[in-house]
Amino acid sequence: MVAAQLSVPVRGSQFWIRGFLLWMFTFLVCFLVVGFPAVVVLTAIAALASVVLQAVMPVSAVLLVSGLVFGGLLLASVIPAVMLTLRGVHPQEVTWLPWLNGNTDATVTSRFAACPLTCELDN
Repeated sequence: MVAAQLSVPVRGSQFWIRGFLLWMFTFLVCFLVVGFPAVVVLTAIAALASVVLQAVMPVSAVLLVSGLVFGGLLLASVIPAVMLTLRGVHPQEVTWLPWLNGNTDATVTSRFAACPLTCELDN
């Protein structure tokens, strides 16, 4: 009855596993690349929490804090990956991820500050 409510299309298990792993990879890479300032702040907060908890529980403070940080990062990427996989959205079907489609024809039109001086130079 739950599967009927979700209206999940029936596809092969290889499709589901591959889609889930691609979503996991995409979310982790995006978090590490785009969210680099958040990673720096998270590391600073984790180090401070580890030092503060060291007075209360000297043996396992670092283990507890690092486990919470890594577990939180893992859950923050697993939950959306599971939701998108169950909805049947495959990463190759998303238009804003052209590198997953093998689309290398994407033209980049970059404009740099020095372009008025150097764009008309031929190699």
